[in-house]
Amino acid sequence: MYALGLTATQESLWWVTLGLALIVILAVAAFLTLLVTLVSTIDKRVDLIRATLVQAEVNTSDTALIAETAEWLEAVLAEGLEHHLFLGRVLDKVRS
Repeated sequence: MYALGLTATQESLWWVTLGLALIVILAVAAFLTLLVTLVSTIDKRVDLIRATLVQAEVNTSDTALIAETAEWLEAVLAEGLEHHLFLGRVLDKVRS
């Protein structure tokens, strides 16, 4: 009745071993699936970060113009201050 002359205890141990092997195989498959999913997510996020860094490089490629813009801004502010002071003197004389 028993295949290969195994006793009932030996056959039970084989079935337990096969069951445990199946559980281990399923666990390994689940962990590998999880690993592949996480690596895929990380890869997508790395691509997003790379695209953001490229855009930041493009945005800051004209930083040489910052100094020139600051000079022009100073000139506009100085002109505005002159107008403010002039109008302040003129309006004070008109009110007097």
